[in-house]
Amino acid sequence: MIQSMTGYGKATAETGNRKVIVEIKSLNSKAMDISTRIIPAYRDKELDIRSRITAALERGKVDFSLYIDSTATSGAQVINTAVVMNYLRQIELMTANTRYQIHDDILSTVLRMPDVLASNQQEEVSDEEWESVSKAVDAAIEALVEYRKVEGAALEKKFREKIANISALLQSVEPYEKERVAKIKERMRANMIDAVGKNYDENRFEQEMIFYIEKLDISEEKQRLSNHLDYFIKTLEEGHGQGKKLGFIAQEMGREINTLGSKSNQAEMQNIVVRMKDELEQIKEQVLNVM
Repeated sequence: MIQSMTGYGKATAETGNRKVIVEIKSLNSKAMDISTRIIPAYRDKELDIRSRITAALERGKVDFSLYIDSTATSGAQVINTAVVMNYLRQIELMTANTRYQIHDDILSTVLRMPDVLASNQQEEVSDEEWESVSKAVDAAIEALVEYRKVEGAALEKKFREKIANISALLQSVEPYEKERVAKIKERMRANMIDAVGKNYDENRFEQEMIFYIEKLDISEEKQRLSNHLDYFIKTLEEGHGQGKKLGFIAQEMGREINTLGSKSNQAEMQNIVVRMKDELEQIKEQVLNVM
């Protein structure tokens, strides 16, 4: 089964007096592109985390976040009493040597000074704590992979529908193709009579018609397009990691459809070609999301 490059995963780890949250999301990209936001306590684990993401996801633009739940009591800020007292002593010393007086709201002013409020979060991470967070990292990555599989199944269903539509449109070309040859021959004969009258070499005319109609023959294009449609479905069934290959096949399908349009020389066939192009464009848009 193919996988989408779009996905999201989240997991949490309860570690002592704090709650660690791991979030990861991905979008389509030609290569692996990872950006991380990790709190300082776990910053030394970044290379390990990146290695796990690359091994599991292979390709995509990935955003990874590891942070502490700000609503938990473990994330509350505490007043650094020593810093507050130091600020107050300096203020008292300054006012003792000047005419300024200490206002009643001085404490609220001091509480807004630098380094007064400190985080209550520990910076050292024990082996037991990292083991718990490490499992959360793996769980978030696994959740994202499962999300990708679900999205991939939806994409595969859509691709099969679009390929079936193009195949049906290709079959509908045949009646108009036979009718087209007769109309072209009739139009050419009428033009010949208008130009030189009825006294023209019928054998020479038939030879020229055969040469002209051969140029407009679309048998090879139809066969190649049919082969590409079958190959696209076969590639779908090969599993994930086929995004680039599917994109290449879609390009080849586009070439054959364009050639059909340039050779059609009939309004009904050109309308069918336009509908084929519409179906193919929808495939091309979505194939960019396939890993």
